[in-house]
Amino acid sequence: QIFFLGIILLPIRVLLIALIILLAWPFAAISTACCPEKLAHPITGWRRKMTQPVLKFLGRAMFFVMGFIVTVKGKVASTAEAPIFVAAPHSTFFDGIACVVAGLPSMVSRNENAHVPLIGRLLRAVQPVLVSRIDPDSRKNTINEIIRRASSGGQWPQILVFPEGTCTNRSCLITFKPGAFIPGVPVQPILLRYPNKLDTVTWTWQGYTFIQLCMLTFCQLFTKVEVEFMPVQVPSDEEKNDPILYASRVRTLMAEALGIPVTDHTYEDCRLMISAGQLTLPMEAGLVEFTKISRKLKLDWDSVRKQLDEYAAIAGSSKGGRIGIEEFAEYLKLPVSDVLRQLFALFDRNHDGSIDFREYVIGLAVLCHPANTEDIIQVAFKLFDLDEDGYITEEEFSTILQASLGVPDLDVSGLFQEIAQGDSVSYEEFKCFALKHPQYAKIFTTYLDLQTCHVFSLPKEVQAAPLMASNKVSPENLDESTSDKKDD
Repeated sequence: QIFFLGIILLPIRVLLIALIILLAWPFAAISTACCPEKLAHPITGWRRKMTQPVLKFLGRAMFFVMGFIVTVKGKVASTAEAPIFVAAPHSTFFDGIACVVAGLPSMVSRNENAHVPLIGRLLRAVQPVLVSRIDPDSRKNTINEIIRRASSGGQWPQILVFPEGTCTNRSCLITFKPGAFIPGVPVQPILLRYPNKLDTVTWTWQGYTFIQLCMLTFCQLFTKVEVEFMPVQVPSDEEKNDPILYASRVRTLMAEALGIPVTDHTYEDCRLMISAGQLTLPMEAGLVEFTKISRKLKLDWDSVRKQLDEYAAIAGSSKGGRIGIEEFAEYLKLPVSDVLRQLFALFDRNHDGSIDFREYVIGLAVLCHPANTEDIIQVAFKLFDLDEDGYITEEEFSTILQASLGVPDLDVSGLFQEIAQGDSVSYEEFKCFALKHPQYAKIFTTYLDLQTCHVFSLPKEVQAAPLMASNKVSPENLDESTSDKKDD
């Protein structure tokens, strides 16, 4: 099918798409002439009245020549009814069809996209809200811009946001970023479905490239897509003060309508998996799981940092003794709850209802001092050198590797024999091994940086609930080989 249809359809569609882009570009240029990249005022008057109908028509024509058969369900809300659209699941660059069907609302997009030749000018014509992933100030400015436009009383176009913040495979909805919900205005959810026997559109970290997906899609006789406009969701007074609660409710409604589950994983978790995949590390699952639980517990990261010495003293005095959930809760000064039990279970690898508190302390040390591997090694070695003779056994060596470096899948026995002079390992021998693997410290640094950017991107009232805590120290292996190309 690719061979025969590709000979006919592919070149025709590519030529028609190029023609439509060339036809649209002059109208986009007229619309944005003499306008700065980041607009201070909306485009109005004759330029908008002349260019918008043409761009809407050419947008629909482009998806038609690509072979998309679009089914629209529901009614598009007016600016007065819903200043913001939220579209999910976000799984492909073809999701831009939602923008066309919704009447070319403004979009939240990466700043880099506005500089792409031809396409960048077309993007600017819809008066986008531009965000830089690497600049925390840009994130805050983006949220302020969304608030300003959503509260303008219809002067600005509606805003279309993909609240997941990255492409997924449509099997679930990840945690919505709160940016679209912070203004506390009504939003209209948009559902995207691709009910095709052959999936040629999904664009995630693994799988086909942009060019390969375009070729596969253009070689199909047609590609079905359903765009459903759900009823407008109006926030309650509580949700206006808590955008995360508002986002969670809207996500649940959308997931129920789609018939798929939700997951507590976030964009930052996905970025962690990207980094871990690039480093070929097996630890990203533990970081993700621990952070999910820490958010629910609302652990105060500053307090954890201050209590680390106290925890280390408790762990040292335990001499390897194991504790149950009640004692664990007492150490953390938290009540026993379902969420705390989940945290406890991360360290209870034997499923015997007890954990070694030393492992928890090492996990905290890793995230308190992620870039200083040697400090972590000193803490770990001291806690596990029970007789204080400067040597640890193979079993203790294995535990330290799991707890301080997150390396659960190494052949510990073979490695132990390689670096040990006898039946035990000295501190110098262990330090020599650990410092030869600095990449294990790098992953924690990357994760903390991502979480810091995430917290700084929220308004002060949302920042009041800390999102950072510590790390699971014996994570499962999650085999992800990822890249940094599929985020908006």
